[in-house]
Formats: sequence, structure tokens, C-alpha cells
Amino acid sequence: METPFSSFIALCSLLSAITYCCLIYNAKLFHKLRCFLLPLLPGDNAPPTYPVIGCLISFYKNRHRLLSWYTDLLSASPTQTVVIRRLGARKTIITANPENVEYMLKTNFINFPKGKPFTDILNDFLGCGIFNVDGELWHAQRKLASHQFSSKSLKEHVETIVKESVKTKLFPLLDSLAGGKAVDLQEVLRRLGFDIVCRLSSGFDPCCLGDEHCFFDEVEILKAFDKAGEISAKREATPISTAWKLKKVLGVGSEKVLKDSVKKIHEFISKIVDERKKNKTESESKDLLSRMIMDGVSEDVIRDMLISFIMAGRDTTSAAMTWLFYALSRHSQVEEKLVNEIGFQFKEDEYEKLKEMKYLQACLCETMRLYPPVAWDSKHAVYDDMLPDGTPVKAGDRVTYFPYGMGRMEKIWGMDRLEFRPDRWYDCKPDENGGTVYLKEVSPFKFPVFHAGPRVCIGKGLANVQMSYVVASIVKRFEIRPVVSGKEAVYLPLLTAHMDGGLKVFIRRRQNGLVPPVKIAR
Repeated sequence: METPFSSFIALCSLLSAITYCCLIYNAKLFHKLRCFLLPLLPGDNAPPTYPVIGCLISFYKNRHRLLSWYTDLLSASPTQTVVIRRLGARKTIITANPENVEYMLKTNFINFPKGKPFTDILNDFLGCGIFNVDGELWHAQRKLASHQFSSKSLKEHVETIVKESVKTKLFPLLDSLAGGKAVDLQEVLRRLGFDIVCRLSSGFDPCCLGDEHCFFDEVEILKAFDKAGEISAKREATPISTAWKLKKVLGVGSEKVLKDSVKKIHEFISKIVDERKKNKTESESKDLLSRMIMDGVSEDVIRDMLISFIMAGRDTTSAAMTWLFYALSRHSQVEEKLVNEIGFQFKEDEYEKLKEMKYLQACLCETMRLYPPVAWDSKHAVYDDMLPDGTPVKAGDRVTYFPYGMGRMEKIWGMDRLEFRPDRWYDCKPDENGGTVYLKEVSPFKFPVFHAGPRVCIGKGLANVQMSYVVASIVKRFEIRPVVSGKEAVYLPLLTAHMDGGLKVFIRRRQNGLVPPVKIAR
């Protein structure tokens, strides 16, 4: 017969067992929670981060200064690498470490493709163009484009088109504006770049850079490209990606504008392709479009490749030149030295002279160091990995290298990293009596403004020729003066970066191609 005491003992045993089980469960739960929380605790390489929301609070607070925020975090990090976790986005590793960049872009290139998360963001605009694909499709397009861009005939074709565009379009416009009303130099250079890249890639001249009477009119196709690029870039910056995806499904807001803009771009490209197919015999087959048609490339790929090349060819060169003229307006001694070099050496019919103009090349490099045409570029890891600085990478993680921040790292460029100083690109400084000047050969993984590794920009050489010729032509004939002297310009990182609000300037004809020589500081 069961006594009250035995019942009490049984109850105590049951409660003890339950308590023990709870303690064991809680210990395991605590261990799991601890393992989850430890990576989220703020440290040397992460902003304040919390469970579930990650660093969303910090991200939101700094949303209007993301470039500066990332740069500050990277500068404070011993490895120049930070880990960003936030609600609604996959874990992102951002690095300004040249060793990490080389590992991503070259050493273990196969593990760091652009990845579906990235290509999904740009798919509506860039489609299956070379800048938005991986694998075999990328290899095929790369092979075709490399063959086209490496030909001697294309180099000569580029020189002819750039020279014609400067003489018949740019000079007449700037002459008509000289001494008159202000103009947005960035818009001038973007329209010039658009005309040049369209002729180079498709043989078609859209004539966007007109004379003074039509220059101030809006060009619909340029507006469509601008809107498509801007909205696609803002998808990337949206704190929670579901927001833009929902707007796309509903066909409202910015996503509707994107859809309408892409439709106009597709119609524009389709007309060019159709016209070329009808007039095959009239083409000299020097442009990319002719090559693709001859090789039997599908219409969708042709369209998307042309869009990619037009976007890259227009915006990257025009952005670099705009920032150079901005920098010259703030550094009179640099401008004087550049004017002297151009005045003594540049002849409009001698492209080879451009290679001898070391100070011009140094000015362009220094400009792109501080104001790279592309602020950042992201890859997505295929499998678990570890970066050379010891940062672990999980499959699916986004890994971003950051040219804008790299140009501002003291560990890479020294104490004067924030100064615009073209002389830093000299291997040896010339003495007062002249002497040979050499430009430094800087690793593309330290200065990745043209990408690096297997995906290095195939148009790098042609872009340098175009920028050098256009800048030298303008500097030799005209003085460029900002409307508001000393105003700090804002770097706007969209798909390709440009100057927010443009660069409003007055144009003056240069009365004398030379200025008094300035001694180069030793």
C-alpha cells in the first residue's frame, strides 16, 4: 500500500528529473545562443550588431554617407576588412585589403563569381550582357570582345572616331559657350562619351552632343539610361530587398519607371541592330555589333552586350574626366604643370605623343584613385573559404572589394592619402633641369579601378587613349572655371559613380597655351 511519504518521494524524484532535463536543455540552448551571438558582438572588424536585425540601426543612421562609413570602418580594422550583417540582406564582407582583392579576383577567381543575388538586381537592365553573367556565357562573350578589342584596326578606328568627335562636336560647342553662360561639363562629357561609344560598338551616331541651341534640350534615350542605372543601383542599397521586389511585382513607383526606361533602351538598341542587318555591306565590320552579327550571336545577347558596353564606355570615362577638371580647379599648381606639358608636347594629330605625357597620365591615375568610376564591386562565394587576412567566408556570403575606400587607406597610400598629388605616381621626381620621368607600375589589386584578374577591363587601353586625348584637347584650348569656386563636390556611387548635380562651369578660350613654369617640389 502506497504511503504519503512514498508518494512525496516519487513526486520529488519526478520534479528532480524534470529540473535536470530543463537544465540540460537550457544549457544546450544557451550554447546555441552563445554561438549565434558571438559572431554578432561588435569587434575590430564590425559595426555594432544585434541578433535578428544585425547592424541595421547603424546602416540606417549612415545611409546617406555609406562610402564614408565603410571607409571609416575599414581604416579602423587591423585587416582592412569588415563584416556587415543586417536584416533583409545576406552577410557581406567588405575589404580594402590588396591581398584579399587579389585572392578574390585572381588566385581563387573560380570561387567568387558575381553570383545570382547580384545578377538578379541588374537583370532587368543589363540582362545577359557581359558585365552581368558568369560561367560559359561570360567566357563566350569575353572571348568575342577580347578578339575585337585587341585588333590593330579597332585601335585606329577608336583614334579616328575620338578625333572626329572632338573636332566636329566638342570644339564647336565649347567655342559657342566660351565667355557666355554656364554649362554642366559632366553632361557635356557624358554626351560626348555616349556618341563615341555608340559609334565604336555599333557604328551608329546618336548625335547627343549637339550645338549650343540643342545641347540644353533633354535627350530621351540618355534619360532612360540614367534612370535605369540609378534605379538598379538603388535596389542594391535598399535596406530590405523585399521592398523593391514587391514594387516590381505590383508594377509601381521606381520599378515602373525602371520597366519603362528599359523598354525605351531595348527599342533604341533594336532599331540599331535591325538597321545594321539591312545594310550589312555598308559596314566595314570594325565595330562590335558587326562582329556579333557575323558570328551568329542571338539577338538578346547582342542587345544586352551593347547595353553593357554603352553604359561602361560612357559613364566611366566621363566620370573620371569630370573629377579631373574638378581637381584641377582646386589645385592651381597641378593645373599649371599640366597646361605646360600639354602646351609643349600635345599635337592633335599625333596620338603617340600621349604616351610621353607622363604628368597627364599621373593626373588621370590620381583622379581615379580618389574618385574611382566604380565605388565597389561584389562577388558571392560558391563554397566555404578563407581570405588571406584570416576572414572566414561561408558559401553564399557576399564579398565586396571597395576601390573608393582603398584609395583612402593610409596603409596603402600613406599619410597624405587624402591629398590630390599626381607626383605620387612618379618613380623618381624630375629635377629642375628636366630628366626622365617614369610612372610607377602599381598593382591592379592595390588600384583596381579597371578591375583585375580574368575579368580585367578589356577596354582599359582604349579608355585611357580617349580620356587623354579629350582632356589634352580641352586643356590646350580652354580654361575651365567652376561657377561656384571652392564648393565641395559630392561623389554619387550608382552603377558607375558620377558627380552629384554635375559640374557647372564657365568656359574661356585660353589666350596662351602656356603658363609660367612651376618648379616641382623635391
